[in-house]
Amino acid sequence: MFHLRPIFNQANSRCLLSSMSAVLPSLSNKTPPPDIQKQYPKPDYSTESLTELLDHDNHDMRRRFRKFMSDPVMKPRYNISLAEERQLALDRLQRICDNGFISVLDFRDNPLRIFAAHELAAIIDPAMTTKMTVQFNLFGGTVFKLGTEKHHKQLLEGIDTLADIGCFGLTELGYGNNAVEMETTAVFDPETKELIVHTPTPLAQKYWITNGALHAHHVVVFAHLITHGVNHGIHAVLVPIRDKELNVLPNVLVEEMGYKMGLNGVDNAKLTFDNVRVPIDNLLDKYSKLSEDGVLTSDIKSTRARFLAVADQLLAGRICIASMCIGGAKASLAIAVKYSATRLTVGSKGKSDAAILSYQLQQHALLPLLARTFALNIGLDRVKRKWAEQIPADHLEVVAMCCALKPICSWHLENLVSVCRERCGGQGYLSCNRFGTFIGLAHAAMTAEGDNSVLIQKVAKERLAMFKPQATTSVSENVTTTDQLINLIKIRENSLFSELGKALKAAGREGLFETWMLQENERIQSAGKTYGERIVADEFKSVVDGTEDSTKEVLQNLLDLHLLSYVKDNSAWFLTQGIISPDQAKQVTAEFDELCRVLTPQALNLVESFAISDEMLSAPIARDWVGFNEVDNKGELDLF
Repeated sequence: MFHLRPIFNQANSRCLLSSMSAVLPSLSNKTPPPDIQKQYPKPDYSTESLTELLDHDNHDMRRRFRKFMSDPVMKPRYNISLAEERQLALDRLQRICDNGFISVLDFRDNPLRIFAAHELAAIIDPAMTTKMTVQFNLFGGTVFKLGTEKHHKQLLEGIDTLADIGCFGLTELGYGNNAVEMETTAVFDPETKELIVHTPTPLAQKYWITNGALHAHHVVVFAHLITHGVNHGIHAVLVPIRDKELNVLPNVLVEEMGYKMGLNGVDNAKLTFDNVRVPIDNLLDKYSKLSEDGVLTSDIKSTRARFLAVADQLLAGRICIASMCIGGAKASLAIAVKYSATRLTVGSKGKSDAAILSYQLQQHALLPLLARTFALNIGLDRVKRKWAEQIPADHLEVVAMCCALKPICSWHLENLVSVCRERCGGQGYLSCNRFGTFIGLAHAAMTAEGDNSVLIQKVAKERLAMFKPQATTSVSENVTTTDQLINLIKIRENSLFSELGKALKAAGREGLFETWMLQENERIQSAGKTYGERIVADEFKSVVDGTEDSTKEVLQNLLDLHLLSYVKDNSAWFLTQGIISPDQAKQVTAEFDELCRVLTPQALNLVESFAISDEMLSAPIARDWVGFNEVDNKGELDLF
């Protein structure tokens, strides 16, 4: 049985593994890749326990969903038309709905099930999952949470079955992050007792509307509600855009947005409304009631607070997107690690008998990403729980957590999949090996439901308003212990927020905009990101401390590698601030090198803990990539 720490090094209190050759038999390029994988050391811990930890919740549903998603009908197809790709995404989503794996009522009964479905579905088809998140979270969740009984009776069953497909009409061509300035109006007509929804200018087109180009029957339109000449701010109004035969309704203009750089199974549209009339009952009126006389009564007094209430489903959407990114990261790593373990090239004797995973180049590229994926998975689980169980007093903290983890997870996927693609060479460039799919997901996730950097600005703003310094200790001579590494993150967080607060105070009210938007961007971004990193680090340490089974040691190694990577990547800041010395920076680099070597022989076992079947991964380089190339495959999986 292989042990993670066979040799003890007294100097740095870590165990070493001198090289891959210490644990691997001689490999041959003539051995089929699946057989090479079997020659790697088996763990002395339970990968099933790691799976249970990473899955976190809804374990039975996840097992059934994995089996369901391994069906051949879910196999990716590449050389297909735009129309075929979109129909395929819809058909796959229909199968998921027909088998009851997701329901809009999960927001009431089991909200974590929503996020689990997003993580696993994104491994197969991120485009289909994007349609799913709009149908069940943005459209369905908004109808469920902002609507009342009349809306629920009309739509909830059809949302679950896809008999009523919807979309979410918030973003306008001219107004993205500044949504409160949007131009679309919903004006009360006292003569007919209707609302007239109108797009007054090209800038007011509803833009990037997922499901809008082909499949949606309804759209939740965010518009200024105007009654008797009084603007009551942004409200949500249900507007039908197609009949049951999918014919576009009068006075609604639907324009196709065409090909994108990825996720072309998503049918995005521009929507324009030419004085479209809907009953006043179409106002989603949980918080604001509109009488037949056009009198609005609202439980929420300020227009700003009303907008935040009607757009609240974006928070859950950010968790959905982060969950999709974790799914994509796990799949990309599994593909890259399995290929790296079986792709043999020049060894010490000049023969093709060394796996590229044995090279430090490959280890330093992939192992930190593996550790960070574990960390972000565990950190995101904390945010999911906090969102699902939140009380009003926790709301601002939940907002900050959601707004931090969506950018951190999507930036992680973008970096991870680019590195994995490069480290898999030319094979990584083939569509059938999946990295292109996940690059498309990453770039969509970085922009959807809040531009990442703008969200980090929001995190910094919210946290600065309630800032209390994290408790820290003095920096010890050895900075490579878990406690010291987390201490360094907290010192950085405290410093960045304190300096930012001083800069804003010095600017005063008149200089606030210039200071925030034109002078302090680097500090703002660093502060918001560091808050998110501290949340993740604290949760990962809490999980490791509470682990009592055989996985504790490997989890501790992953935690430490994650923390070392963070400090190493930010060593310039720690050095220039005088927080660590050059010798301490060298300690961090040395420990980083050691942990990459220690964890490399277990890389296959660690990606196996993601519990992604070969059928779900589908990438030939994660399987028998030699056998795949014995036939004229044309880059498709039909014969594989």
